[in-house]
Amino acid sequence: MKFNTLFAAAALSILSLASSANAFDDSQKEEIGKIVREYLLAHPEVMVEVQQALEKKQTDERLALAKVAVKDNAEAIFNSPNDFALGNPQGKTTIVEFFDYNCGYCKRALSDMEAIIKSDPDVRFVLKEFPILGQDSVDAHKVSFAVKLVAPEKYGDFHRALMAGEHADEARALDVAKSLGLSEDAIRAKLAEVPHDDSVRDAYQLAAKLGITGTPSYVLGDEAVFGAVGESQLSQKIASIRECGKTTC
Repeated sequence: MKFNTLFAAAALSILSLASSANAFDDSQKEEIGKIVREYLLAHPEVMVEVQQALEKKQTDERLALAKVAVKDNAEAIFNSPNDFALGNPQGKTTIVEFFDYNCGYCKRALSDMEAIIKSDPDVRFVLKEFPILGQDSVDAHKVSFAVKLVAPEKYGDFHRALMAGEHADEARALDVAKSLGLSEDAIRAKLAEVPHDDSVRDAYQLAAKLGITGTPSYVLGDEAVFGAVGESQLSQKIASIRECGKTTC
């Protein structure tokens, strides 16, 4: 950490102490406040450094908590019978993606998944539906859930088509399903038969434990990865997992 940042942190700590304790009289508190204010006005870049240091600390803490959650919930994350896997179902390396059909970043990240699956025949890519962007996302997911039950062999094509298009809702999801030869009546009958989807409930619970609040988010190896980090970074983490069993060797 640079000297300026250290000075600012120390000065702010002293100012906080001066404001909350009896260690200084009123005139001393006023003088300390002036010194800190003058310094920060003369060096406003220090506050940027302090903010960056705080964000890094928060990120490190979030990643550390997620790592514990990955370890404690590995079976539910990587091997839930309610999820669907693309790529090699028996692949030795698993990537789990939490996604929403109306997430623009998820739509762009679809090509990352496709590139990884195409280039790496030993990857198992698990899809965890995580509808968090409103009722249309929930409705589109419900159709997706029924497709998974009615015709699991067509779920991959359904997922790709729905994710690749524009805004997803029930009507568009049904149109995609019908374009694949599925009956709307069969889908609605399955939804009536099984109105509650355990996989989404489980995804919400896992996301809370992992600190996942947005999509796409990934879990692979010992790490939760937040955001659309791209095919290159995911592939690097896969390589590390194979080398040392962790995403960072």
